[in-house]
Amino acid sequence: QVQLVESGGGLVQAGGSLRLSCAASGRTFSIYNMGWYRQAPGKGREFVAALSWSGDTTNYLDSVKGRFTISRDNPKNMVYLQMSSLKPEDTAIYYCKAVTTDWGKEYWGQGTQVTVSS
Repeated sequence: QVQLVESGGGLVQAGGSLRLSCAASGRTFSIYNMGWYRQAPGKGREFVAALSWSGDTTNYLDSVKGRFTISRDNPKNMVYLQMSSLKPEDTAIYYCKAVTTDWGKEYWGQGTQVTVSS
């Protein structure tokens, strides 16, 4: 199994920045892709950004392109989401997800709250 723990959320004013962290443990050698998702109040969970664990492939939600950057530190089994120029509509619980080679099994963290005030 893979365990994921997010941190770094908080309250920030519009235009500000935050860096989210996701620490992976367990069968980290089975991870081939990691990503960030978010869920705003009353809405479904949506994709934000993803990164291949062994390569340099990244994907972003259109509305965060140019503002958010996903990165990794493989030796530390960490994935980050640097968020800049934050907007009130970025307010959500942010979740880290890992996809593994174990029949594509997915793992989720518990989430971290990001609140952007206008």
